[in-house]
Order: sequence, then structure tokens, then C-alpha cells
Amino acid sequence: MIHVYLDDFRYCPEGFVLAKNAEECKLLIDHEQIDILSLDYDLGWNEPTGYEVVKHLMKTGKYPRCIYLHTSSMYGKQQMYEALRQQVPASYELYARPMTKEELEEALKRKQVKEEQNE
Repeated sequence: MIHVYLDDFRYCPEGFVLAKNAEECKLLIDHEQIDILSLDYDLGWNEPTGYEVVKHLMKTGKYPRCIYLHTSSMYGKQQMYEALRQQVPASYELYARPMTKEELEEALKRKQVKEEQNE
């Protein structure tokens, strides 16, 4: 199980796989089990946005356990959050904000424990 960070500009946190565009992120969704997904909205001039990834999630029903929206675009955050809020199963977590330092540390610890258990 992996953690995915969709962003074309920001530094990718430790323990996450970086997807630099919507297509990379959709491929990871299709071919990997994702525990945490953190989404940006604006992904470069004339490029598909994070909302394309949200539509892909809704189409496939392959929701990560936890979704964060770390985008600085208020419009994009609202658009992605409202679409996901109506579709994500209640047992999953959805946050219209970036992960806190504590949440990042906890995610890294959980990932390390799971990797050790699989060895």
C-alpha cells in the first residue's frame, strides 16, 4: 500500500510517491492500493487539474482510505471537496486541508510498520 502526493511544484513528503500530473496519479490509482492521497488542483498551464483525478476516483470507486486537498486554489479545493464529499463512503476520511506535521509523521510510521510486517 502506498501514499500518493499529486503536485507539479511542491516538495513531496517523505514516504509518499510523487505524481506530477493527473495522468500519473490516475495510473497509480488504477494499479496500486493507495492508503493516503493528497491532491493539488493547479498542475501547470493548460494541464488537467486535480479535479480530473477526483472524477477518476468517482468513476472507478477506488477511494483511498484518506484524502487530503493541499491545494492553495480555493476554487479548486471547493470543487474537489464538494464532489468527493457526496461520493466518498462514510468510513473514509476527507480533509479540505494539507496534512499536519503530526499526520505526516504518523503516516510514515504506519507505512514503516506495514512494510516490516510484510517482510
